[in-house]
Amino acid sequence: MELLVISNIVLWLGFVAMVLVNLALARQIGVLYERVAPAGALMLNQKLKVGSPAPELALATLDGRSEQIGGAGRAKSQLLFFLSPDCPICNELTPALKSAARAEADWVEVVLVSDGDEQDHAGYVKRKELAGFPYAVSEIAGKAFGVSKLPYGVLIDEQGTIASMGIINSREHLDSLFEAKERKVASIQDYMSKREAVHYVEADKA
Repeated sequence: MELLVISNIVLWLGFVAMVLVNLALARQIGVLYERVAPAGALMLNQKLKVGSPAPELALATLDGRSEQIGGAGRAKSQLLFFLSPDCPICNELTPALKSAARAEADWVEVVLVSDGDEQDHAGYVKRKELAGFPYAVSEIAGKAFGVSKLPYGVLIDEQGTIASMGIINSREHLDSLFEAKERKVASIQDYMSKREAVHYVEADKA
């Protein structure tokens, strides 16, 4: 009987120890999550800056319409997504792009931009089921927005100002443009660096 009581006590002590270890691990994971910055889209743009007015353009779309880019007083923000049928990453990202467009449809509209032969792009739109987006074929647009690598996104707010921009290699990069606009920072990297600086200042004061 005495051995049974002792074994039960040992088991309970082991259980309590495991709970404490799990709590400590959970806390450490939380600390690491706070310290590791999310991978935001890299801007890499030598022509435009976040906070500057976006170039105002009237782009002809594949369906024969005209899409006005930039300018103040819009009902929604605009996401210019620069892509190419020959870009493997662009092809992989189209499902994520369509999903993001649906999720954020109440405040942003997506405009696809590329250059090259219009017939190639018409086939691409059909294959990737992109008919729901304005699709402009314009070399001028790429030059005006300083796009040198694809896929590239530029988020323009309702006042015609560049809210965020960067190379888009994943859904996470795409979401980071929206997050940067919401937090009113140039990029997620910029936000995290400022947050880390504040953390160090508070730590020094403590």
